[in-house]
Amino acid sequence: MIIVTGAAGFIGSCLVGKLNSEGFNDIVVVDDFSSPEKMKNLEGKTISRRVHRDEFMTWLRENQKFVQFIFHIGARTDTTEFNTEIFDRLNLNYTKSLWELCVEFGLPLVYASSAATYGLGEQGYVDSHELIPRLQPLNPYGASKNDFDIWALKQEKKPYFWVGLKFFNVYGPNEYHKGRMASVIFHAFSQVKQNGKMKLFRSHNSAYKDGEQLRDFVYVKDVCEVCYFLLHHRKDSGIYNLGSGKARTFLDLVKNTFVAMKKEPQIEFVDTPADIRDKYQYFTEANMTKLKSIGYDKAFHTLEEGVKDYVENYLLESKYL
Repeated sequence: MIIVTGAAGFIGSCLVGKLNSEGFNDIVVVDDFSSPEKMKNLEGKTISRRVHRDEFMTWLRENQKFVQFIFHIGARTDTTEFNTEIFDRLNLNYTKSLWELCVEFGLPLVYASSAATYGLGEQGYVDSHELIPRLQPLNPYGASKNDFDIWALKQEKKPYFWVGLKFFNVYGPNEYHKGRMASVIFHAFSQVKQNGKMKLFRSHNSAYKDGEQLRDFVYVKDVCEVCYFLLHHRKDSGIYNLGSGKARTFLDLVKNTFVAMKKEPQIEFVDTPADIRDKYQYFTEANMTKLKSIGYDKAFHTLEEGVKDYVENYLLESKYL
């Protein structure tokens, strides 16, 4: 039995799909299941049981002997939410409770951290444990993820195998429900489909031209491949970056979206909102040396390959993974 929390969400549902494709059908999905739009992500997938996130810890105590592995993908991920109590409850304390149960019952745990922990990147983007206490996230979401990473590293008692994955800018199928928090590719597709053009934030940094802000965009299928690798690897515990390892511009991303939609690029620039301007990241790029050093050798989708697959095989047909 494999557990996936946040299973009705974007990455969680894609991971359930990956596990099904590899023959794993005894999957317990954990979420709040209150969103009909999110529930579409689980349609057609083979699962054993649904457990509400509020009941999960009790359920795990009662059923731990049947559990093989836990992927804790569920979290509050809204970077515009500033109520720290929500993040303390859903991200920090919830994950602490799960960690302690994994220690008690000898269960392996992979959990979702985030590249939001890196803030403006003052310390670079190397997933060194020594750097983690010095990172300065820009919002409560990033802070909650970094606070847990710091807590985990300090624990004397750890699961026999555990990994925290710092997800960079993940995009791909099953993010229809995410609204403003969906990927730039999703928003580009929606805007182009509606009015034939795309709006991007203007640069307010003299070192970057408009649209040449850089991000590490990673395709969700690659994220699932790494998770699947860890399911079988079960050694080399620690915190790892999970990005493509190659920063690309927003212009690259949007132009490739136009190409996949077979439309001529029409791009406009608008001012970055003043309230986020001083916290805007102009560059992120995952150093992937550490993950590769433990034996992960699969090639990641290039931006061109990922956008083409996402647009042609999912967005144009409103399909799910």
